[in-house]
Amino acid sequence: MFGYDGSGDYEKIGWDEKKLSFVVREPFPSNTTDATVVFGTIGEGDPFRVLSKMPENGVIFSDGMEKDAIEFNSGVEVNIGMSEWKGCLVR
Repeated sequence: MFGYDGSGDYEKIGWDEKKLSFVVREPFPSNTTDATVVFGTIGEGDPFRVLSKMPENGVIFSDGMEKDAIEFNSGVEVNIGMSEWKGCLVR
């Protein structure tokens, strides 16, 4: 599912492929949480659920558009997947 093969290279995705790449901009592991999935690729029909364990100041946004950020603090869960429209994030 994820676009990393351990070689140091990311999976190349063609413009016509129905895939979505993601990256965690600032993964912060702590004494009680981990940051093991920090980038990858989601294909059509692949569910991807993320649960925040960050107590405060957590945000989630797309394409570097921080002004469109959604608060993403402890207990908030998002389901991310492919939209019917190319390039759209499903909320």
